[in-house]
Amino acid sequence: MKNMSRRARIATGGAVLAAVAAGTLGTVSANASAPAAAPAANVKSATTTTSTHLTIDAANKAAQAALHAAEKENQKVSVAVVDRNGNTILTLRGDGAGPQSYESAEKKAYTAVSWNAPTSELAKRLESTPNLKDIPGTLFLAGGAPVTAKNAPIAGIGVAGAPSGDQDEKFAQAGVAALR
Repeated sequence: MKNMSRRARIATGGAVLAAVAAGTLGTVSANASAPAAAPAANVKSATTTTSTHLTIDAANKAAQAALHAAEKENQKVSVAVVDRNGNTILTLRGDGAGPQSYESAEKKAYTAVSWNAPTSELAKRLESTPNLKDIPGTLFLAGGAPVTAKNAPIAGIGVAGAPSGDQDEKFAQAGVAALR
């Protein structure tokens, strides 16, 4: 690289310094002109609701109870617990459970909490309303049980992987019973 004259070095340095200063000034200027955050609004209590949710410890207790009930009968299952909104709290995949059981357990739990009914009952409703099965994220097979507080659904437990849905549902109910 060719040596620059003193005059060229000063001119180049000045140009770099001017560019840095312009960038800094632009940043400060942009921050200074940003609007202040709006103050938090206090809303009337009549415009909000409070809902009950399972703790992670309670969800884990229920899932472990369901998995243990299945293991006592030598069944390899997956267990899912979802909250009132259908969001997965946790999923346990038992040793040797089939790959399809994981997603099926989540869908059964979601279906049970959505309708606040065991999925075996909901499966029977398909006879008169077959389009229920078209609702995204649902699975109308036995194996899902709702968890309620004051008769309102707060969670769902789904079990999948046993040879029959009746067994899956029995294990899901063991999870619900563990929360009583």
